[in-house]
Amino acid sequence: MKGFAIDSYKGPLTLRELPDPTPGPGDVVVEIAAASVNPIDLKLRDGEFKAILPAKLPLILGNDLAGTVVAVGAGARRFKVGDEVFAHPDNDRIGTFAERIAIAEADLALKPSSLGMTEAASLPLVALTAWQVLVERAQVKPGQKVLIHAGSGGVGTIAIQLAKHLGATVAATTGTDNVDLVRSLGADVVIDYRSEDFAERLSGYDVVLNTLGADVLERSLSVLKPGGKLISISGPPDPAFAREIGANWIVRQLLHLASLRIRRKARKRGVDYSFLFMRADGTQLAEIAKLVDAGVIRPVIEQVFAFAETPAAMASVESGRARGKVVIRIADDPATALSS
Repeated sequence: MKGFAIDSYKGPLTLRELPDPTPGPGDVVVEIAAASVNPIDLKLRDGEFKAILPAKLPLILGNDLAGTVVAVGAGARRFKVGDEVFAHPDNDRIGTFAERIAIAEADLALKPSSLGMTEAASLPLVALTAWQVLVERAQVKPGQKVLIHAGSGGVGTIAIQLAKHLGATVAATTGTDNVDLVRSLGADVVIDYRSEDFAERLSGYDVVLNTLGADVLERSLSVLKPGGKLISISGPPDPAFAREIGANWIVRQLLHLASLRIRRKARKRGVDYSFLFMRADGTQLAEIAKLVDAGVIRPVIEQVFAFAETPAAMASVESGRARGKVVIRIADDPATALSS
């Protein structure tokens, strides 16, 4: 099969012939129709997580997929050949910038029936992130107030819709060009960061989802009420994350120090700070698929690239200007073909 991989950290992403995957116990093999690019693909390429999540090189990048099951391993019973599925592979089994992948069936869900492969591929990582922040960790309830930073980004566009579905009042930050988009997704309060300071306008919030840098992270503390939750997916990782991944003593100490400043500031304000590193979960994806088919959540796609243009798709995300998601079409999408 063909796939895009790196041979060294910060090295070029190149197309090469790779061995066809075979399913182990509990695995299925998926013929990938589409994948999408996420900022974590850039970070993995550049080795930003090599101390805590070392990768075996050469490394096939890619964290999202939609496709069709073509083989089933021993003991795998949830899916059959021909099923249309979508998924985020477990973090130590990524590699969706390829024609096929072997993946644990526990990480898969049936694709939303209302979406084509291209649209479905845009969802797994960002939708799981939004779910695990808002439903699992923050346990958002009707009437609460939630601030979502970078509302026009991949995670932000889904998190706004999910938070509204949960009954929250939603504020979101974005740039001038994306104010209308963010409002159309359901944000009650839209902060144009080019002309407004969210920390001056907002107060009494229950939850903040941070996707940005240290300055925004620290200023977000001021909008939370006592007992509020500041949840960051952009760092810094905290000691709880170190325990979660079974880090060694040195890494645990490094992560303790990296997050010490924000944890201390949070404690002084009576606020809880935590770092979330999204995990694969097919059961949660199945719940997300129901919301998509019910019209609660819709994907937002900035651009679709051909498989051969995968490096250009990476560059588009790296520019930081994409609204929603950038998708790579690896095989023909029947839904797209019918509509063209």
